[in-house]
Amino acid sequence: MKQSPELQKIQEEMKPGAITLNGFLGPDERALIDILAEDEQSVKDLGLTHAEIGRAMSAVRDAGKKGLGEFTQVDPNFEVRVEGVRGKLPSPFGGPGLYPKTNTQVRNTSIDKEVVFSDMQIHLIGDHGFYEGKGSPYRLEPGQLAEVLEIVPEAD
Repeated sequence: MKQSPELQKIQEEMKPGAITLNGFLGPDERALIDILAEDEQSVKDLGLTHAEIGRAMSAVRDAGKKGLGEFTQVDPNFEVRVEGVRGKLPSPFGGPGLYPKTNTQVRNTSIDKEVVFSDMQIHLIGDHGFYEGKGSPYRLEPGQLAEVLEIVPEAD
C-alpha cells in the first residue's frame, strides 16, 4: 500500500528521540500503513476490534488503580498493579491530549501469563490500531492481549 504524507509524518514522530527515547517502531522498517494493516488483520482474525481491546485494557487498569501501586486482585483471574511516574507524553498521531506515564501490569493467574502496558498504548491501540513495530521492546501482540485479558468479542 502507498503511505499518505500524513502517515509518513506520524511515522517520523515514532522514531527514537522524537517523542520517546526508544521510539515506537523498534527495528521494524516497514511503512506505518503496512504495520497497521497487518495488525488490523490479526485483530479481525480474533473476531475483535481495536476499540474492544482498548476498552478491556482501560477497564483492567481502572480496576487496578485501587491498589495504589501494589498488586490488587481484580476478579476473576487478575492481579493488577498500576504505577505512574511524573510527566505526560503527546501521541505521535497528534490530537488534543497528553497521556500520563502510567504503566499497568496484569497477571492472569489462571494461565500464569502477564502483560504490561501504558496509558499511551491504550490510546494507540484503542484509537489507532497501533501495537508498535515488530521488535520494539514495548510491542504488544493482539493475540497476547486477548488471551491474558480474556477479551471476547462484544455482542452485536
